[in-house]
Amino acid sequence: MASINSKSFFTSLMIIVALFFGVGVQGAVHKIGDSSGWTMMGVDYQAWASSRTFQVGDSLIFEYNNELHDVTEVTPHDFELCYSSNPLARYQTGSDTVTLTKPGFQHFICGVPGHCDIGQKLDILVFPASLGPVAAPIPGPVRSPRSSMSPSPSPLADSSPSPLADSPTSAPQFQMGPSPL
Repeated sequence: MASINSKSFFTSLMIIVALFFGVGVQGAVHKIGDSSGWTMMGVDYQAWASSRTFQVGDSLIFEYNNELHDVTEVTPHDFELCYSSNPLARYQTGSDTVTLTKPGFQHFICGVPGHCDIGQKLDILVFPASLGPVAAPIPGPVRSPRSSMSPSPSPLADSSPSPLADSPTSAPQFQMGPSPL
């Protein structure tokens, strides 16, 4: 009976989480370079990216003049060399949205000769998608080593009141689980 109740509770909880957070909710939207956009002048893309967290499901918006620039996704090696002749993907509309679909590093450069060399390049680390605080384990009581190691009462435990009975350490203790990324 308890097994059926546990399964029902878990299923109900998952339905509530899905309804509350929405199934297939879109991630964050990051406009590359903020108001400057994707350009070779005045934006330090490494500094820009370091102030953000990217996750699977997020979108990158590249806005630029498509007569002067493009967005070329490249391998790490081609990123270091500013080599755009063997792209993983190339975008040329002037307003491109790239949805992040896998965790790991992703590398983008402007494929116009010379632009990458003077800094029009972006590498980001994409983290796996997260459910947020719901994914954290529910706190449970922590047993002291004395109670888990010895089932018999401690010789110090007697019926006389302890001067520490009202101390904060005599209250039940709880342990929080790891926080999600």
